[in-house]
Amino acid sequence: MSWLKAFKGDKGKAIHYAPPPGPPPGHRQAPIAPPEWKPAPEASHTLGLYADATEDEYKAAERFCAQNPPQSPKFLASHIVERIDAQGCRAWQIEQPPPDRRFRGTIHNVGDAKGSLGVVKVTTEDGCQDVCLLSDLPILAGLYDIQGKLGVYYEVKILRMDGLIAIGSACRPYPQWRLPGWNRLSAGLHLDDLRKFFEDPDGGRDYACNPPLARIAPGDTVGFGYAFALGTVFFTYNGVRLPDAFTGVYLPRERHDMYAAIGVGGRCEFEVNFGGDVFRWKEGNEWAWRVEGHVGTLAGGRSGADDELPKYEELRGNGPF
Repeated sequence: MSWLKAFKGDKGKAIHYAPPPGPPPGHRQAPIAPPEWKPAPEASHTLGLYADATEDEYKAAERFCAQNPPQSPKFLASHIVERIDAQGCRAWQIEQPPPDRRFRGTIHNVGDAKGSLGVVKVTTEDGCQDVCLLSDLPILAGLYDIQGKLGVYYEVKILRMDGLIAIGSACRPYPQWRLPGWNRLSAGLHLDDLRKFFEDPDGGRDYACNPPLARIAPGDTVGFGYAFALGTVFFTYNGVRLPDAFTGVYLPRERHDMYAAIGVGGRCEFEVNFGGDVFRWKEGNEWAWRVEGHVGTLAGGRSGADDELPKYEELRGNGPF
């Protein structure tokens, strides 16, 4: 019998074998690209519902962003990492704005004393103009590994809002006189008209919720969340997670240091909770969403303690830490 007949069946037909399932040995599957940011599906408004910034302030912000490119992500100084290890979420504070006539009010950050509040309390006066307050530390630090976490989260409790309050995020540097969501690499939910913004200097977009968001009242709590997996910004209202506001933002994550950003104008009073007190959104109390577990291990799995971190003096000129 010839070698050909040895591989034929009873009817003289050659037997064919299907290749094994899956890619061939040694084949590397191409990584899945992160989602690209696309404008939210809701209709965009040209003008704000209640008030708009002046044309001069808009042009000044455009010049500011053109002259000041986004800061690259950087390591936290070793004493900051030690502070986070010791204080956890209470290490995050609201940075005092530069002395000028725009911000009129007080910021009481979390104290170290036993029995001190676990939240940051902000009070502004009637003459306070639109200003954006940033956290002193990033809530998303690009050079650090996420260590299996789902995202980061913080909340703001409204005690008084005779003016306006906006809650969101921003990368430094950000024009201080612009509300969150109006300019580069910034997202925000404005609580006067309940519209959402991402790099949108116009009138924003309606936030499609069911049931729709009603007027914000004293005692209400609004939260900001960012999910790592798809670069998703979402908000919560009195402990209920709302539909995703934006997806595909702050990606690749390794290129950004993102800060909590809270805009305020007029007479207001509110508390900022980075996790020093219990969140109304219950999932936010889990380790997977708390900001303090996000630092200490560098991207790639290396421990921050084993790496040469920049000295504090080298960082002073590049940010609040």
